[in-house]
Amino acid sequence: MRFRQVHLDFHTSEAIPDIGSRFSKEQFQEMLRRGHVDSITVFSKCHHGWAYHPTRANEMHPGLSFDLLGAQIAAAHEIGVNTPVYISAGLDEKEARRHPEWLMRDGNDRTNWADTWFQPGYHQFCMNTPYLDVLVRQIEEVVQNYDADGIFLDIVGVRACVCRHCLDTLLAEGKDPRDPAAVLELGERTYANYARRANESVHRHKPGLPVFHNGGHIRQGRRDLAHFNTHLELESLPTGGWGYDHFPLSARYAATLGMDYLGMTGKFHTSWGEFGGYKHPSALRYEATLSLANGARISVGDQLHPAGEMDPATYALIGAAYAEVEGKEAWCVGARNVADVALLSVEAATQTSKFAGLHPRSGRPDAGAVRMLLEGKFLFDVVDMEEDLSRYKVVVLPDGIRIGDALKAKLDAFFAGGGKALATGESGLNEAGDGFALDLGVRYEGPNEYRPDFFRPHWPLNNLGEAAFVFYAPGQRVGLADGGGTVLGHRENPYFNREFNHFCSHQHTPSNLQDAGPGMVEGRNGIYFAWNVFEDYATKGSLALKESVLYALNRLLGDNKTLETNLPAQGVVTLTEQQEADRYVNHLLYASPVKRGDGIEVIEDILPLHDVQVSLRLPRTVKRVSLAPQGEDVPFTQAGGAVRYTVPRLECHQMVVLDYA
Repeated sequence: MRFRQVHLDFHTSEAIPDIGSRFSKEQFQEMLRRGHVDSITVFSKCHHGWAYHPTRANEMHPGLSFDLLGAQIAAAHEIGVNTPVYISAGLDEKEARRHPEWLMRDGNDRTNWADTWFQPGYHQFCMNTPYLDVLVRQIEEVVQNYDADGIFLDIVGVRACVCRHCLDTLLAEGKDPRDPAAVLELGERTYANYARRANESVHRHKPGLPVFHNGGHIRQGRRDLAHFNTHLELESLPTGGWGYDHFPLSARYAATLGMDYLGMTGKFHTSWGEFGGYKHPSALRYEATLSLANGARISVGDQLHPAGEMDPATYALIGAAYAEVEGKEAWCVGARNVADVALLSVEAATQTSKFAGLHPRSGRPDAGAVRMLLEGKFLFDVVDMEEDLSRYKVVVLPDGIRIGDALKAKLDAFFAGGGKALATGESGLNEAGDGFALDLGVRYEGPNEYRPDFFRPHWPLNNLGEAAFVFYAPGQRVGLADGGGTVLGHRENPYFNREFNHFCSHQHTPSNLQDAGPGMVEGRNGIYFAWNVFEDYATKGSLALKESVLYALNRLLGDNKTLETNLPAQGVVTLTEQQEADRYVNHLLYASPVKRGDGIEVIEDILPLHDVQVSLRLPRTVKRVSLAPQGEDVPFTQAGGAVRYTVPRLECHQMVVLDYA
């Protein structure tokens, strides 16, 4: 997979004339060179439904008079640039107007994406209709007629649909179309059938050609869905609704699947379809190197003007980031993440909508946990129920993971090997929710009826000292189990919950200052923390939450923590190993997003940091430490199993290479 990709959107209305009239092979190539681009995804068919090449399986855009797709592929290949081909699978507005009976419907007969015909927008197709036959013919035509370097199929996934075709299918099977479980099960089968047929339509003609089915998010815990793809493209535009928390969460999961993956951001100030919008160069530089640090290649989203002329400002912007990436690729090929902590994803472990009220991409407990782990400078992976836990030291069970037989057996084996767990909220309870399945030193008493309530740690927090700290998320009441654990902090309840007939002050009632039972306890298998602290951190971001969790994790890891650094909270640190090259690569990044306008996160100023200290506990003898790609040696010491060095200057991203014997 190429490192420096562009995803060139080209969703172009039939109301616009002279499509591609200003396309020039020389100008196209010049922009690719300016952008240091080595792969560009070009369009066969857009969301409007039109093809950008001669076709029998579709219709060419009425404003286009030549084979634009073929010209782009030939121009790119001439200078060694790959050309995956894009086909809009789930959206085709031309066909939507002709065949509304093929569109997805909800229980109120509303369409999906745009739910009326008066909205300026697209309508999504159901793949349990004859539309799938139309799409398969379009895919086959492209694969047979063009030298594509891959196929990118967009707007697909498991859907809950009750269109006429889905209703008829369910009724014929004797199932109730009003039953959400039956509807979702049909959605699963429909997607699996779509993916099988789409893949077959590619591989019968070009076996092994890369194929990716894009749904905007790689679902954790669904390896079956992930492996319908040959590789993964992690769509994650920080300014486009994903935020800066989403990509590290998605990438740290993708890294465990044994597949190549890339991070897809955008050049836009906001999101897809923004003409004339430009991200600050510092932001794109940070996002590109964040991908490298997380083991990913990079794709930057752009949108071609209908006239077909590439935008020089865009490729100057992309080129500034990709020139840096080009010089760093050698230290990223075949690199495997080193991790102390396994974060068991709530999305993977529950497969429910328990936290569905929170932001679908960045507001869940998983995102709060990833943010804490990044800020605490822990080395971690995000894992699902199938992952081998034996290579980790601590497993984090965030907020909502109850323990069934299979997970208990996996965790018992992990504990027998010396591993520990940090469980929060309902995590650690058995599936019935009436007692703990793990030995965390506590017995279950039930949900706490007070919200918010307070946590008083039995140690002073680093920055806040000693106090009772308000926690807003739901909490659980626990007592010490027989044989007991070590109480690390207790709960304090408010005088009463805030109601219309009794309230106090502007927000919530203060603590009654009475010990209401354990709030954090250490037992034989690890530490239990009685609140949904990760959900709370994702939505509130309280320093007391983070410092309490970091205390627990550091206590569990003890002297087994691989990495220590004085990099500030907004810095990101990862450690990878390139075994074939006999070296570790320590990635250090620093930038600080700020919010502008209506919640858009912007990176503008990248301030250099000086004298960043790093200590690594490694199982190998290090013979040289150097900066990459600069090649400058860095003085280091190695004693007591720890390698220590100081990076003299960090501006955005720095790699430190540790060659071992």
